[in-house]
Amino acid sequence: MTNEITSALKRLTAPSTIADPYPLYDQLRPSCPVMGYQDYPPGTVPGQDEAISAWVLLSYEHVSMAARDHRIFSSTDPLQEGSSAPTLMLVNHDNPEHDRLRGIVNLAFSRKRMEAEAPAVRAIVDDLLTRLGDRDIDVMAEVASVLPARVMVHMLGLPPEDADRFRRWATAFMLSADMTPAERQASNEELAAYFIEKVSALVGALEAGETVPDSLIRALIEAEAEGEKLTLDEVIRFCITLVVAGAETTTFLIGNLLYNLATLRDVHARLKDDASLTERFIDETLRHSGPPQRLFRIATQDITVGSANIKKGDWVALFFGAANHDAEMFPDPHRFDMDRPNLNRQLTFGIGVHHCLGSALAKLEARALLEALMERRDDVVFGGAFPVPQTASLLNHGFERLTLCFLPENTNKEEAA
Repeated sequence: MTNEITSALKRLTAPSTIADPYPLYDQLRPSCPVMGYQDYPPGTVPGQDEAISAWVLLSYEHVSMAARDHRIFSSTDPLQEGSSAPTLMLVNHDNPEHDRLRGIVNLAFSRKRMEAEAPAVRAIVDDLLTRLGDRDIDVMAEVASVLPARVMVHMLGLPPEDADRFRRWATAFMLSADMTPAERQASNEELAAYFIEKVSALVGALEAGETVPDSLIRALIEAEAEGEKLTLDEVIRFCITLVVAGAETTTFLIGNLLYNLATLRDVHARLKDDASLTERFIDETLRHSGPPQRLFRIATQDITVGSANIKKGDWVALFFGAANHDAEMFPDPHRFDMDRPNLNRQLTFGIGVHHCLGSALAKLEARALLEALMERRDDVVFGGAFPVPQTASLLNHGFERLTLCFLPENTNKEEAA
């Protein structure tokens, strides 16, 4: 391995790379797969847990192959399992356990339930936008993090005032916030204790024959497939997974969508004129600036990928963000183009058995927000502060702070002031 490649691998965790990883992906892609990337899986505690060293996969061919082949590239994460944080459901499970769990949970995440939630999601969006006014706001704090948290609290049937805690717990678990090991561990323990209490209380109420309103937690408790139900511990960990994985990714996706509206004026105009383009705008944002950048896998047997001889037990980092910017699959990949004919090939929500369970909910929230903005015909413009990218972890690509202003159509910022 050359000194240049070694240096590039070290820069994968640099704040400047986390803010804009695509140039370094392009530099490294011809040399990959290559060994030596050191980082932390989600749920671990940097400073308390050890970083792992992994092979780097950046091309669309290699990433999609490894993501599909769940038998050779295992999602089981012994480091995360040994951490103080709870193990994520589905994300850290292989078959046959994965299929057992997913078969049960799919009943709780049915298309019918997602469609039934659309009016409630839209009501939350309308309430958020009504409160904004024509002032500079940090959309990460007042929109992007609030919408997923409020939707998740609503779906889980939990107190609305608990939404603020969800964002804090999610950023700690997913390493998107700069915290001390003690602070991160305390946050993880608080998160686990919260759902142990809430789920246990609901199970007790159901067993006592009390009237319990419908909610996603109740659906998870009662879901049964082929005579199998989730255990109490599995329901608790599913709730944790929904908060830390689902809400966090959706937060960064919403921020990136709003950033694109503010910067891509021609695209914004097309969306105002043709609402049917909303889905393509979301899909191209997922490809062009999708939040999830990489996940780890572990090889279960020796395998050759490209010119690399990966050994059984080796860690492998699948860079979905790099695959989405591979010119072999997406010509001129750094250009935002929602007319691409192959947008359904983007990998942001994964592929194969580990395709993201919450992708439909994330897109429902994004679609509701965009449709509301287009109906209001607001202009989305930059406020008086520069965007601040998230630089704590390469797990998610997005903004820590993003100051925008939502103005009525044909109103400029000087007039509003």
